[in-house]
Amino acid sequence: MLEFKPYIYTFFCLLWLQGFAHAQTPQPTPANPENETIHFGDLIDVDVVGSAEYDWRGTITPEGFLSGIDFVDEPIYALCRTEEDIARQIEKAYGKLLRAPKVVVRVLDRSGRPVSVLYGAVKTPQRFQIQRSVRLNELIILSGGITERASGEIQIFRPQYLSCQAEKKSDENKTAVDDANRTSFVSTRREDNGSTYINIKITDLLAGRSEANPLILTGDIVTIMEAEPIYIIGGVASPKQISSRSQMTISRAIATAGGLTKDADATKITIFRRAGRESKTLEVDLDAIKAEKAQDIVLQAFDIVDVPQKGKAKRKFPPIIRAIEGGEKNTLNLPLRIVD
Repeated sequence: MLEFKPYIYTFFCLLWLQGFAHAQTPQPTPANPENETIHFGDLIDVDVVGSAEYDWRGTITPEGFLSGIDFVDEPIYALCRTEEDIARQIEKAYGKLLRAPKVVVRVLDRSGRPVSVLYGAVKTPQRFQIQRSVRLNELIILSGGITERASGEIQIFRPQYLSCQAEKKSDENKTAVDDANRTSFVSTRREDNGSTYINIKITDLLAGRSEANPLILTGDIVTIMEAEPIYIIGGVASPKQISSRSQMTISRAIATAGGLTKDADATKITIFRRAGRESKTLEVDLDAIKAEKAQDIVLQAFDIVDVPQKGKAKRKFPPIIRAIEGGEKNTLNLPLRIVD
């Protein structure tokens, strides 16, 4: 199994994923099974052949019924049903008024369906209007690849009923998740409201495991999880924010920031660490760590590593660090891309 390394950069991931996509056995792009059924946002046309008075055009209600269709005793349920199924039900309903009616149902426009979103630790977070079958790795490529801020986890949030492909009914009329997601390589959790969370490890995706590369469906929200930050400041070549991952030691973090400057004092490094509402400080001697006379300390999320510089006063209090991104992203403002 490949090991996800914290120094994987966007360019490497993009090239790897492109290679992974092309390395698969060439297969024709399958038709989107979602287009075989009716979804929220579809514009539907009902044509009663030879009787324009009974024709209808519209969308489905939030409950899944045809919105405002006349001349029927009971509302016509359309969500996740085929055009043929709905036509037969309408013919049956109109059979009380017309003699052997012939009904044709067509979806005129699918562009109103909910979009899918991919954001987090990718170069270009964006929304996708999916019109064909598409897998996770392809959307990552279209978003520019994974960045070095990735934590190693991917989460897919799948709302109930936004995708008919995810809503396969069993004999007991229970909703079932696609079998490809029920493997040892992914973790699936279903909420009481019917929504589903699918968790995937980037290592499994990079290893080429098909189960870790699921189809992305209408309405899915895909998050490439970001690692919490660690800040390296003071006497280093490139003061910066880095991503916290397991076993990120202070010596490794300083190396990531370009190493010490000429005026750095490696014997009096300070780590400012959160401890509840308070903060505490840890004093570190990097020279002793290199000489294997002291333990290389493992850093924690939100640690601030301050390397003092000769001739400058040592900080007694943790500096205020503002996150580069700042706040939650509004996914409604992300660019929209059509995948057809």
